[in-house]
Amino acid sequence: MSQPSATSLALLRRLADGGWHSGTALAAQLGLSRAAVWKQLQGLTRFGVDVQAQRPRGYRLVDGLDLIDLPRLHSLLTGSAVGREPLLHFDSLPSTNAHLLARIGAGQGGGVCLAEHQSAGRGRRGRSWHSPFGRNLYLSVAQACDSGPAALAGLSLAIGAGLAQALSALGVPGLGLKWPNDLLCGGQKLAGILIELQGDTQGPCWAVVGVGLNVNMERADDGVIDQPWTSLARVSGRAWDRTALAAQLLTVVGELMASYPMQGLAPWQDAYARFDLLAGRPVQVDWAGERIAGVARGVDPNGALLVDCDGQRRALWGGEVTVRPAHGPAV
Repeated sequence: MSQPSATSLALLRRLADGGWHSGTALAAQLGLSRAAVWKQLQGLTRFGVDVQAQRPRGYRLVDGLDLIDLPRLHSLLTGSAVGREPLLHFDSLPSTNAHLLARIGAGQGGGVCLAEHQSAGRGRRGRSWHSPFGRNLYLSVAQACDSGPAALAGLSLAIGAGLAQALSALGVPGLGLKWPNDLLCGGQKLAGILIELQGDTQGPCWAVVGVGLNVNMERADDGVIDQPWTSLARVSGRAWDRTALAAQLLTVVGELMASYPMQGLAPWQDAYARFDLLAGRPVQVDWAGERIAGVARGVDPNGALLVDCDGQRRALWGGEVTVRPAHGPAV
C-alpha cells in the first residue's frame, strides 16, 4: 500500500468527523479545484476508508474516524512505565517498528510510536499486516536491555498474555493465544505481536515490540487479508475509543517490557496457559524442512512450544516454525 500524500491526509482529517462536507468547502479549505478534490476523494479508498457522495450534501466518510488524541494520550500515560518515553505519533508510516529501529540505529534512543496508517505493516516471517487509516491500533515500544537477546526469550508470549488479560477485563469474550504471537477471538485473528531485536548477542540490546490490533475495522476488500479475522467492533457491536485503548495497551506493554529481563516468562505462564489455544490439541509443526506431528503440551519457561511426538517431548522454537492443528478447526 502506498503512502498517502499530504493532500490526502489533510482531506482525511477534514472528513474524520463523519459529517457531510460540500465539495466547494473542501476545495476552499485545501486550496484545490473541485475537480482535484473529487480526484483525491476517489483515491482515499486505497487507505481502507469508505467515502459516500450525495448531492447536494457533498461527501462524508462512512462511520467517520476516531483519530488518536495525542495530548489526551500523553495525559493518560502519566505515571506509567512508558509515560517518560518520547511519544511519537504519525498520520502514516511504512511501519512503526521500522521507525523505532531506525531511531535506535541513528543513536536517537527508543520511545513509543503510533501511526494512523501503515503502508508496509509487517507481521511474523515477513507477512504483511493490513493497516487501514484510523481504524485499528498500530503501535510499537522500544526498550533497552542490558542483557543479550537470550534474556528476552518468550517475551512475545508474555506480551500476548498481558494483552489478552487486559482485553478480557474490558469485556472482550472468546480470546485465545496461538503460539507464538497471535491473539484470536472466536478463532479469528484479532491482533498480532512482532518483536525485533537490535544489538550485541551478549548485550546490551534493544527490543522493539510492535502490536497490531483490529479495533474499528468492519470490512476489508477481498484478498487483502489471507486468513479469518475479526475486530473489537465486530465482536462487541460498538465503536471503541482508540486513544483510551492505546493508553491501556501501552501501559501493559511498557510495564511488562521493563520487568521481563529480570523476571522472564515465569510470572506469565499461568496467564498464558489460560488462553492457550493449542494445549492438548493435535498439531503439525513444519520446522527446518521437518514435519513434526504430535500433541501440544503448552510452553516451557523460555517460551518454546512443547510437543509430544513419537514418545518424546520436544521443545520447538519460533522463527522458521509454523503451527497447524492436525484435526479440528484451524487456528
